[in-house]
Amino acid sequence: MTFESLNLHDGLLRAVRGAGYESPTPIQRDAIPPVLAGRDLLGCAQTGTGKTAAFALPILQRLAAAPAPSGRAVIRALVLSPTRELASQIGDSFARYGKGLGLTHTCIFGGVSEFHQRKALARGVDIVVATPGRLLDLMEQRVVDLRRVEVLVLDEADRLLDAGFENAVRRIANATPRERQTLLFSATMPAAIATLAQRMLRDPVKVAVAPVATPAERVDQAVLHVERGEKRRMLRRLLADPDVTRALVFTRTKRAANRVAEYLSEGDEFVDAIHGNKSQSARERALARFRKGSTRVLVATDLAARGIDVAGVSHVINFELPDDSESYVHRIGRTARAGAAGRALSLCDASERGKLREIERLMRRAIPVLRMPAGAR
Repeated sequence: MTFESLNLHDGLLRAVRGAGYESPTPIQRDAIPPVLAGRDLLGCAQTGTGKTAAFALPILQRLAAAPAPSGRAVIRALVLSPTRELASQIGDSFARYGKGLGLTHTCIFGGVSEFHQRKALARGVDIVVATPGRLLDLMEQRVVDLRRVEVLVLDEADRLLDAGFENAVRRIANATPRERQTLLFSATMPAAIATLAQRMLRDPVKVAVAPVATPAERVDQAVLHVERGEKRRMLRRLLADPDVTRALVFTRTKRAANRVAEYLSEGDEFVDAIHGNKSQSARERALARFRKGSTRVLVATDLAARGIDVAGVSHVINFELPDDSESYVHRIGRTARAGAAGRALSLCDASERGKLREIERLMRRAIPVLRMPAGAR
C-alpha cells in the first residue's frame, strides 16, 4: 500500500515524501481511511508505530478542505497529550506535515510562561496541542473557546489517566461540541480506558496494530548481568561500540541520571541528562542537541520514556531497570521506530533480578543474556 492509495491530497503527499516516509505503517494504513471518513476511532498502538501521522494527516486534510466559516482561525482540532515533550513533538509534526496548507497551530503546556500561549490564542489558531492541566487553567481564565472543535484526539490515553488527568479530560471534552469526531489512542487497554472510550466515542472503528504491552518486534533485546559497582564501566564499554550512533540511557532517579551523565562526560564527548528537575528550556535544548546529533548520548529518567520521539535512536540502554514492567516497554519503544531496526540493552545487578522476571512475564518471553567478551575497559 502507498500513501497515494489513502486518498491524501498532493500537499500532504509531498510533506510525507519530504519526511522520508515511503509507505504507511500499519496504524496509518488502518486508521487514516476511517478518520478521513469522519468516524470515531479507538486505536491500540504503541509509540514508535507512526500514530501521530495517523491522526495528524487526516486532520490536516479535513481542515484544509473546509476553512472555518467565520474566515478567522478558531480552534477546530484539539489534541490532548500527557507530557510537555510529547505535546511539543506532536506540534512539530503538524507544522511539518501541514506546511503550505495555511493552517495555524500552537502548543499549550505548563512549565513555561502563559504569555505567548495566550497571545497565540488571541490571534486565532486552527489546531491546539495541549496538556490538560494548562489548558484547563486557560479555560478557567476564559481565554480558550472550544465550542467550534470538530476533532478531539486523546493521545496516549492510558498515560493521561495514569497522570491523574481523567477529570480534566472529561471537563475539557464537555466544553467541546457533542457532534465532534473523537480519536483515542492508547498503548494499553485497561478497564479504565475501555470505560472512557465507551463514554466518549460513538460507534468507533477499532484498530489494534500490536498486542498490548508488546514492544516493537524490530527491537533486538539483551540483558547483561553485572555487579552494581561495575555498571558505569560496562556502560562506557557498550557506548564505545561504533554501532551505537545515537543512544538513550535510562536511569530510575534524577540523581542517577546526573551522575551517569557526569561520568560519561569525563571521556571524549559531552553527554546531556534530562529529567524533572531540569527546566523546560533546558530539557528542550538537550532534546534539540540530541535530535540534531550534536550529542550522541542522552541520559533520561522515565519522565522521557514516552515523551521523546527522535528518529534514528540506534540503542536504548537501561542503566537501571524500571520499577514497573510497562515502563520497560515504553523505554525500549524509543528505538526501532517507524520501521527502523534498533537494540535495547539492560544492565541488571543482583537486586534487580526480580524486576527482570516481571518484565519477562509481561512480555511472555525471556530476554537473551549477553556476555561481554573480556577485553580492555
